[in-house]
Amino acid sequence: MVINSNERITTDILYKHEAYTLIGLCMEVHKTLGNGFSEIVYKDALEYEFKKHSVHYEREREFCIAYKEIILPRKFNVDFTAYGKIILEIKAVDSIHDSFIGQTINYLKASKNKLGILINFGESSLKYKRIVL
Repeated sequence: MVINSNERITTDILYKHEAYTLIGLCMEVHKTLGNGFSEIVYKDALEYEFKKHSVHYEREREFCIAYKEIILPRKFNVDFTAYGKIILEIKAVDSIHDSFIGQTINYLKASKNKLGILINFGESSLKYKRIVL
């Protein structure tokens, strides 16, 4: 399930408090830096905010991909895992494309996490999508 930043849902929200904190910190970074920087700049700023606000996170966490009865030799790194249960995928592009949503879904499947938040710093206002498996 993909939920846009401007949609409201009436059911229980998975990891509501943690997601609210993460999105708020992303908004702070976007408010301070604006758009136009590369992803790495936003990741560095987010890491600063995570440390400042005592958010438990891992940056560039490596995951293996299981295929049938084997583990594939190629691994992938997610931008951030937060609170040990949320994938945070950072972009700095003109708009969020379906391929980025698919990428985040694949990260969720491989990591066995249930919630991914796709953040785009590239637009004039911060955009995000909650992706729930």
